Amino acid sequence: MTQELSEHEIQRRGSLNKIRALGIEPYPAQSFEISHFSTDIKTRFISDEPVSMAGRIMSQRIMGKASFAELQDSKGRIQLYFNRDELCPGEDKSWYNEVFKKLFDLGDFVGIEGRAFKTQVGEISILVTSCVLLSKSLKPLPLPKTDVDGNTHDAFTDPELRYRQRYVDLVVNPSVKDTFIKRSKVFSCMRSAFERQGFLEVETPILQPIPGGATARPFVTHHNALDMEMYLRVAPELYLKRLTVGGLEKVFEINRNFRNEGLSTRHNPEFTMLEFYWAYADYRDLIETTECLIREIAQKVCGKTVFTLEDGSQVDLEQPFDTLTVKDAILKYCSQATEAILDDIEQARALAQSLRLKVESSWGLGKVQIEIFEAVAEERLMHPTFITEYPAEVSPLARRNDDNPFVTDRFEFFIGGRELANGFS
Repeated sequence: MTQELSEHEIQRRGSLNKIRALGIEPYPAQSFEISHFSTDIKTRFISDEPVSMAGRIMSQRIMGKASFAELQDSKGRIQLYFNRDELCPGEDKSWYNEVFKKLFDLGDFVGIEGRAFKTQVGEISILVTSCVLLSKSLKPLPLPKTDVDGNTHDAFTDPELRYRQRYVDLVVNPSVKDTFIKRSKVFSCMRSAFERQGFLEVETPILQPIPGGATARPFVTHHNALDMEMYLRVAPELYLKRLTVGGLEKVFEINRNFRNEGLSTRHNPEFTMLEFYWAYADYRDLIETTECLIREIAQKVCGKTVFTLEDGSQVDLEQPFDTLTVKDAILKYCSQATEAILDDIEQARALAQSLRLKVESSWGLGKVQIEIFEAVAEERLMHPTFITEYPAEVSPLARRNDDNPFVTDRFEFFIGGRELANGFS
């Protein structure tokens, strides 16, 4: 199968060959020492300070004896100023004229040495005195363009491309990197919080003989040595429970799970979640722990507890979280519902059908109630809310309530119309 190259890719490969013909290695093996990042220079500017930086060229303004470029490193961007005589102080100006001006492309990785200075308009920049190519980019970046009126064109916004090519998304959409950094900090904060409370972090098997701990379709594989079918775990629950049986009273795992089901920007077949087990505690203790954990993560990772949601509303995580039962949530958000209707299977079915929900004949009252809840209430739970008293019919692993065995001692936590957590006795 032959690979078809675009015109830009053909041109870049031609530049690559020319660079090699000049005796320049486009992918050098030696390390490059970095003394500063772009943000360091901007936050504590020192005129004429010598700097050494590495990153991608994200824009170029090629002129005669002087040119400008924008360097993007892991922290941000900064302007580079290339002066032909500074780069090539002798009579040979070929590096600037033939290599930099003609063979460097957007996306190339370079290492530069130079001095910090401010331009006449006050922009902090680097006067480049030495430049080395660290890695030649052979594919063009989908860089957005901004016109004189400030309008952005050709932005890399297609969800299909962004999620399939996250590496490109990271390069051209700087805010995405912040999401990745915060995600890492969230896990670090989780570990710290649980270890502080005496929990032990553990690892449980990913390959399992029985896919358990959740109702989900598993991925199937084959174990050659044992000659048996195995399953990628859908949840770590069964093994974490065994650890509590064995005497580890507080355990947690930040684990990778695999569910061979839907695929969207909100549902990935493989995903990471935190799961923890606590002997001698019940779901009320888990609710309190979850609320404190989310509040601590917000403060430590984001430095604030007040957030604006997608619908424009604000939430303050310092305020006590709400708690509603499944039935109360339906009554709050569905004007047609009454206690009597929700307690009667035929009336509940009729209500669900009036809401244009497909109702299976095998469903009991609990399943019908949950379908109604998900349709009328779930997306409207914008403020931090714990939903409790889930029907036993849809909670096979949760303990039934002592006073009302129709429901379980279970909760799900919602914020911004999305479920974030699920827990039970």
